[in-house]
Amino acid sequence: MDKILKKVNTKPPLVSLIIAATLFGLISCSDTKMEPSGEAFSTAADVHSNEQVIATTAEIDALLASNPRGWNEKVFETETELLIRNDEPSEAIATLPTATTEERPIERKPYYGDLHVHTTYSFDGYSMGTMATPYDAYRFARGEPIKNPAGYDMQLSRPMDFYAVTDHGMFLGVTKAAAETSTEFSKNAFSQPYHDLNAPENFGTGLYSTLKRLATFADFLPRAVEQILSGELDRDQVLGVIRSAWEDTVDAADQFNDPGNFTTFAAYEYTSSTAGMGNLHRNVIFEGTENLPREPFSRFHSVNPEDLWQWMDELREKGVESLAIPHNSNGSNGQMFKLVDWAGSNFDDEYAQQRIRNEPIVEITQIKGTSETHPILSSRDEWAGFEIMPYRVATAALSQVEGSYVREALLNGLAIEQQNITNPYQFGFIGSSDTHSAASQNDESNFSSKLGLLSSNAEQRGSVPRAGLSGELTYYGMEAALALVPNPMGKNMNIRINGDIYANGANPTFGASGLAAAWAEENTRAALYRAFRRKEVFATSGPRIALRFLAGYGFDEDMLTTADGVQRAYANGVSMGGSLSTVTSSQDDTSSEYDTPSFLIMASADPDAAPLQRLQIIKGWIDAAGNTHEDIIDVACAGDTDVNPETNRCADNGARVDISDCSINPETGATQLSALWHDPDFDPQQRAFYYARALENPTCRWSTWDAIRAGVSPRPDLATTIQERAWSSPIHYLAQY
Repeated sequence: MDKILKKVNTKPPLVSLIIAATLFGLISCSDTKMEPSGEAFSTAADVHSNEQVIATTAEIDALLASNPRGWNEKVFETETELLIRNDEPSEAIATLPTATTEERPIERKPYYGDLHVHTTYSFDGYSMGTMATPYDAYRFARGEPIKNPAGYDMQLSRPMDFYAVTDHGMFLGVTKAAAETSTEFSKNAFSQPYHDLNAPENFGTGLYSTLKRLATFADFLPRAVEQILSGELDRDQVLGVIRSAWEDTVDAADQFNDPGNFTTFAAYEYTSSTAGMGNLHRNVIFEGTENLPREPFSRFHSVNPEDLWQWMDELREKGVESLAIPHNSNGSNGQMFKLVDWAGSNFDDEYAQQRIRNEPIVEITQIKGTSETHPILSSRDEWAGFEIMPYRVATAALSQVEGSYVREALLNGLAIEQQNITNPYQFGFIGSSDTHSAASQNDESNFSSKLGLLSSNAEQRGSVPRAGLSGELTYYGMEAALALVPNPMGKNMNIRINGDIYANGANPTFGASGLAAAWAEENTRAALYRAFRRKEVFATSGPRIALRFLAGYGFDEDMLTTADGVQRAYANGVSMGGSLSTVTSSQDDTSSEYDTPSFLIMASADPDAAPLQRLQIIKGWIDAAGNTHEDIIDVACAGDTDVNPETNRCADNGARVDISDCSINPETGATQLSALWHDPDFDPQQRAFYYARALENPTCRWSTWDAIRAGVSPRPDLATTIQERAWSSPIHYLAQY
């Protein structure tokens, strides 16, 4: 069998240093490789049963409870003052075409982009050596090369269709202003420890340089909060820096917005968490730039996401339209999709309506892991272990599985509806990257991860062993230091596996993911934002798979092949993100006979990636007793294989990967797969949701590519191969009760 070779593009205090150095210290103690049917996945998907990790989590929880970090303080008063621009609107705004007055579903095309990108204005991006500005980020998205902090070029193989810089709203631009001695802000006493952090001579990757950067990452925010609250740091001066950086971010978006060709959005990240480090981050995307707040609402206005939604609602009354996109629910410790509000009370309808109004879509895949589901929640889903990052963000503590994954949230939303409350979890899906180097990272064969200078080579990423005496010294030195100074951010920054020493922070668990995709009539802010709002969006783990998913009554097989098939499906049904009502066979509301809906699924492989292996439907439903259920059904198979009606699975299509060079046998896969599917277990009185999932043939994971280039064996506790995929937003069936 012929093999086709895939191408490769080619002086802080000791305690602070130790705390910072362990900030990314995630533990992986098992080297047992697990290979469920369909794909291999790393031990990170199975650590919730690891006794050592469980014990470490208990230690970290105790330390967090006894030593709060002070990040939850209110520093700024909430305001809804609007931004007054200093300059005239850019040409891109002045010539923006009028929003399409009549939506034309048949003319919708898939557009691909990234709605989660950090630049030099993010405190952590700057501390990691990122000097790329929002302007550089947009240049990168349009196809130009930009520099990694380590000095090499980063460039996309194909430009993006849309992009949004989402720097952290908390102290936006302040680290940069403190470090660069040409600014007025750098002259205050607070700024002195950060002077020249990113001066040219300070871009080494040695231990001291790394520790200094991690110390900045760990200390900057709590130190800034402490000094503002004590009066040592002027609050108004800090706000001035934040507002200036925000205005520059907006100016960059307007400068690069090119209606019809390339779309930008003004945006930022709201970066909240619980006291136990449960991740509650959201990206706030604004529809336009004509009316915007003069400063972003951050965790230092309030850590309560309900206050963010209230701020968004109040701005909406002033003509400022926006939506918030939760991400990394996998690291939320069960907090992102919990079943009570911030105060611990049961949901009421007002809460649910406000939440879904402001958060219609969620990000289910990105560098810090995939949040679709988990093997503990979906034991019958052989593909549930895809790129699991099982820890709370920036800790070595396990993240509680329940309440942290989107499929379970969809199921819980059905149960909430039974209480006559609006479903707060009827959301759509996108992916994005969360890069902190301004450059999207979704190419397995050319992945530099998200941490700038701190993940710029394979040793730092943990995919190849630390070499020589320096590796041994790092290992033993860090072990000794951590034994002396326990801290809530974890330990085991390095791990010995089969005699080799590997970096063992979060980097090895990261994935080269993902992309946001939207079906829109044109590549403009207005059209794309409408797609976000109606949830006609889908997520991919990186490849530009095109995925359609529609449902309706009276669909026929001709729709799969005829030129007007999709047009008829739109005319007689709903697309992903929509809701489908019950239809009686006689169109008489008194009839007891109901039609069975049809589901039209079409997927096209990315021509620059691996072919498709299978199409699947994921169904969730609630029964008469109020119990929720899920099922995974293969509906189309590559090659000449059929779905086994007893197992609902495609037969093995013979797709293989040669781990010695990452070559594949693409003839086993399909460039296109489609199906017209009817649910054989459809019950018109059962509330349900359905979404589509398209899987590629297996290919090498980024860590395997790193190992091949280094001439070493792949790290044994990481997956060697993965199956890239795309997920549609769900279609909801509204039952006849």
